[in-house]
Amino acid sequence: MAKVELKAPIVDEISEKIKNAHAAVLVDHRGLTVEQDTQLRRQLREAGVTYKVYKNTMMRRAFEGTDFAELDKLLEGPSALALAEDDVTAPARVLVKFAKKADKLEIKGAVIEGTYYDVKGVEELANVPSREELLGRLFGSWKSPMSNFARVINQIAEKGGADAAASDAPAAEAPAEEKAETAEAPAEEKAEEAAAPAAEEAKTEEAAAEVPAAEDNKTEEDK
Repeated sequence: MAKVELKAPIVDEISEKIKNAHAAVLVDHRGLTVEQDTQLRRQLREAGVTYKVYKNTMMRRAFEGTDFAELDKLLEGPSALALAEDDVTAPARVLVKFAKKADKLEIKGAVIEGTYYDVKGVEELANVPSREELLGRLFGSWKSPMSNFARVINQIAEKGGADAAASDAPAAEAPAEEKAETAEAPAEEKAEEAAAPAAEEAKTEEAAAEVPAAEDNKTEEDK
């Protein structure tokens, strides 16, 4: 079987992986211990990054006609390819952080969203927060104004309740005053009714007293 036929499945594998990838970082992994390489692979896997060592010729053929062809100039010496579909800065973050502890890991360059980045550019990308962190910050910025808005609404509601209670107080007092006036009216009427017979009786007695006096005067004149 020809070597070309043997290489075809590997090229197809790389082509399939970069088809949906939005970020690709090339590194030189020479010098890493087995333990370090295991740790690096685990950290990349947890970050959602695909990482594998390929021959330069295979990657060069797979990169043809794609944005990742910019990486061809870096395909010298041993190379490992880190790919990401969702979090495009994840490969840079993990690799740069790991390289600070494992100085044998060498970052060559990257292509992110169709743009080529050299080593310095990759290091700068490593400082970009993850998608989850950005969403968390965005949610936090929304949460604060929403909390303030809710607080103001509660204060308005509480103030409205107090005002309503104050406006209801005179209305509650009015019926009580009306009841007091209503209660006083019958009492006055009863007093007037009770006083009326007494006044009539007094007038009758005065009239009766005046009649004998007039008769006595007439008797004396007749004499």
